[in-house]
Amino acid sequence: MTLHVPVLLDRVMELLAPAATGERPVFVDATLGLGGHTEAMLERFGDVVVLGIDRDPEAIARSAERLERFGDRVVFANRVYDQIGDVVAEAGFGSVSGVLFDLGVSSLQLDVLGRGFAYSQDAPLDMRMNPTVGNSAADVLNTYSEQDLARVLWEFGEERFAKRIAHAVVAQRDRQPFTTSARLVELIRDNIPAPARRTGGNPAKRTFQALRMEVNDELGAWRRALPAALDATAVGGRVVVLAYHSLEDRFAKRTFAAATTSKAPRDLPVVPAELAPKFRLVTRGAEQATPAEVAENPRAKSVRLRAIERIAA
Repeated sequence: MTLHVPVLLDRVMELLAPAATGERPVFVDATLGLGGHTEAMLERFGDVVVLGIDRDPEAIARSAERLERFGDRVVFANRVYDQIGDVVAEAGFGSVSGVLFDLGVSSLQLDVLGRGFAYSQDAPLDMRMNPTVGNSAADVLNTYSEQDLARVLWEFGEERFAKRIAHAVVAQRDRQPFTTSARLVELIRDNIPAPARRTGGNPAKRTFQALRMEVNDELGAWRRALPAALDATAVGGRVVVLAYHSLEDRFAKRTFAAATTSKAPRDLPVVPAELAPKFRLVTRGAEQATPAEVAENPRAKSVRLRAIERIAA
């Protein structure tokens, strides 16, 4: 498999560099994937130790092979990233100097045909990031009520025709359960008006995204993971987030805003330490990829990057 270049790699390393100080600083790559970001951390920051977290056992195996030359400078954890606090503690550390989240689906999951993440290929409708745990996308399609299915498509996929697609799925599954992606793609095309099919890329994109996020509880895990990452970060440490979905980016924005805002009344002349913000924003708003990077790496088109630094215990 060709190893892809991670989105905004140089900018991510630039943001993490000030935290790579002291004796053997510890970073967490909370979305290890194929190990591209972790490899860059280990190469550029000579003393850093990286805890690589991924719920996908295959990602762990491939990254372990790729990063074998770094020995004990990298520790692997086959967990969901909302367990970051446990991973850090079990590795024997009280806190970390940096945390990176590169959210969404990895290139490994998209490129492996049998995983069912890609709407451009016919494959079993699985979409589980850990294929040994939980319900598959087929289970969702074949068991959810029409109302719940429409809610998933609208909330996670922002699909304008969510109700129409959900109604068609329920009608068809009574005759034959859904098992493969090609049939679902065909149903979506048949139930979206022709003008809508001609714009915005493949009309199945939003439905597949929604199913993936539901199957893996991505938003729920994210809402637990980011506060846990802030809690695990030492003074001077940084948390960097690459988000590709508006709901994920919105939560990062709100969480960072709360962490960087004083809790003291505005007219208080002296702010007690316990009411002062413990973090400061490193980025102004959300940074985006340049047109040149998007041309080279289309996945970067929707990325929103935010970073924060702990300034007080």
